[in-house]
Amino acid sequence: MGPWRCLLLLPLLAGALRAQQQQFMEYVERRLTLLEERISQWHDQSSRYSTELRDFKNQVLGMLETAEKEREAMRSEAESAAVRVDRLEREVDYLETQNPAPPCVEVDEMLMEKQVATAKQRKNEKYTKLTDCSDTIASVRAMKILKRFGSTSGLWTKDAAGNSEKIYVFDGTANDTVYVFPRMREFTLFSASRKAARIKLPYPWVGTGHLVYDGHLYYIRQHGPFQVIKFNLANKTVVDSSVFPAEEQIPVFGLSPFTYIEVAADEEGLWAIYATKEDEKNICLAKLDPISLDIEQMWDTPCPRENAEGAFVVCGALHVVYNTRLPSRSRVQCVFDVSGTLAPEDASLVYFPKRYGSHSSMKYSPRERQIYAWDDGYQIIYRMEMKKKLEV
Repeated sequence: MGPWRCLLLLPLLAGALRAQQQQFMEYVERRLTLLEERISQWHDQSSRYSTELRDFKNQVLGMLETAEKEREAMRSEAESAAVRVDRLEREVDYLETQNPAPPCVEVDEMLMEKQVATAKQRKNEKYTKLTDCSDTIASVRAMKILKRFGSTSGLWTKDAAGNSEKIYVFDGTANDTVYVFPRMREFTLFSASRKAARIKLPYPWVGTGHLVYDGHLYYIRQHGPFQVIKFNLANKTVVDSSVFPAEEQIPVFGLSPFTYIEVAADEEGLWAIYATKEDEKNICLAKLDPISLDIEQMWDTPCPRENAEGAFVVCGALHVVYNTRLPSRSRVQCVFDVSGTLAPEDASLVYFPKRYGSHSSMKYSPRERQIYAWDDGYQIIYRMEMKKKLEV
């Protein structure tokens, strides 16, 4: 190719190069414009998010401030409630000090001898039932451990005859104060005894054989001859008392040496379970008049005291619960029916689930068909499965 031809191609090459440069610049400008738009969009979004975050922060700060104010208000209300509770406790203590003095309970020896003679006349006679109750225990249907409250030995129960839901607690084996919880829920939830009302009795009690029946507390007086005190729970006064007409009493249960008289209730009414030196190997049973506390009838049972830890009465039949000195499973091993309709060999051998030790008290509730038990400080409910005596 000659030089003159190269000169002719130079203008063409220069024009093509300029066209490519122009296209490249246009492309770069488009890309920069798109980048600027994206940067502007990001900036707008960032501003919006910052505004929303600031608003949320202000909202949270407001909620925290409100919560702090409510916390202070609740703390103030709690302090005010504590002051009112303390004032109420002082007022209750004052009212208890203003109760009239309990009547003087004297032992009339002639009356006691008359009661003993009358009771012995009807000793071991066949009992005529007051109701048509013909049930007996078949087995323990269920067990529920409520909580652990107080000492290793004690008693807790409801009113065996009334409709009250109050829980009565006797902590220990000797004291003069009864704790009263309004319902089962309060007894289960609250662990401190200060949450319960207190009833200070005119005479201290001993053992775990007490009973709440039809608005009255029947308990065993600690000092002197063994007296059953009838105490009205509504007006906090002693209604009546009676020296138990049994000579030379001894602990009724071999494994519970602190209980000399066990007052029990069933569908037939009130009973007293006890033991005497005269027949120290076996347990005795007596039918009580709930109004006058007189002994209506007495029986010598074939149930031994040895290894007995508790007892209760169901439909006129005494059920004695046994264990061993090295605690194992508690069991009903002796049944004595005062009406003679249930032979001992026909009774079911009832076992209680093994728990912690041995029962210091077992209270049968005839209206609920369950037993309130105290086992090494644990409060337990046993729900019973019942059968007709002829079906056992």
